Amino acid sequence: MGRFHGKKMAAIATLAVLPSLAFAVAPGGPDCGWGNMLFKSNSGLGPHLGASLTNGTSGNATFGMSSGTNGCSPNGTLTYGGISLLAQVMDEFSEDVARGEGDALDAIALTLGIDVQDRATFAQLTHDNFSTLFPNENVTAQEVMASIQQVMKNDARLSKYAA
Repeated sequence: MGRFHGKKMAAIATLAVLPSLAFAVAPGGPDCGWGNMLFKSNSGLGPHLGASLTNGTSGNATFGMSSGTNGCSPNGTLTYGGISLLAQVMDEFSEDVARGEGDALDAIALTLGIDVQDRATFAQLTHDNFSTLFPNENVTAQEVMASIQQVMKNDARLSKYAA
């Protein structure tokens, strides 16, 4: 694990501890929920986790989206954070895919919502398709993610996770 840099390790650790943060940015909008109200004007991992935990454990963001209260609206476009994580751990991810295992590979599987029982299949699929995912050294995280989605769509077990 010594090869990971602090920023990259923090991103992976955050995903391992709180997977819901990995799927969408600001469900219900950037001002949605009591957590956002309590941690307003703060930045950094601590306040973001605090706001997410407050919103998630009390259910107030869900209520806010359905009732139009708590600063929430279901009209905004959700964004996916997997590509930005992949961009941060691209070197480690390519090494893990080549080996067929590793922390970066697990973190990307987590961002894609792949259940624990399907992660070995995901690791094997990416390993078997290394040259498709990484056709050259200049491939971008967005291109790799598009390739991952495509190979998952063609896999009977993992197609349910493909976008």
